[in-house]
Amino acid sequence: MRRHARGKRPQFYEAQGLDQAMSMIMVLASEFSALRDRLDTVERVATENGLGAAIEAYVPPQDVLEERETRRQAFLDRLYYLALKDAAEAAEADTAERFKTTIEDIAKG
Repeated sequence: MRRHARGKRPQFYEAQGLDQAMSMIMVLASEFSALRDRLDTVERVATENGLGAAIEAYVPPQDVLEERETRRQAFLDRLYYLALKDAAEAAEADTAERFKTTIEDIAKG
């Protein structure tokens, strides 16, 4: 199970959720930048070696698809880190009594 840093995070924006959104944007920006550099390298090497058609025709085997899915899930874990952390903290702070009260409030309409 992934561990989270304890304690209050600094909040930079007043609007609820904006800090989380900015964190997600920064993860996406760093991922995109690294991906773009890597893709540029692959395209240059492929062009120099006449591999364009082979790349277009490639069909990945199951083990490659599974590896990609594992990488994708790790990326999503990083992207949604703060939202998942907040949800985990909320779940830890929740009590059976609070749940019961909430259900009763909903039932009252």
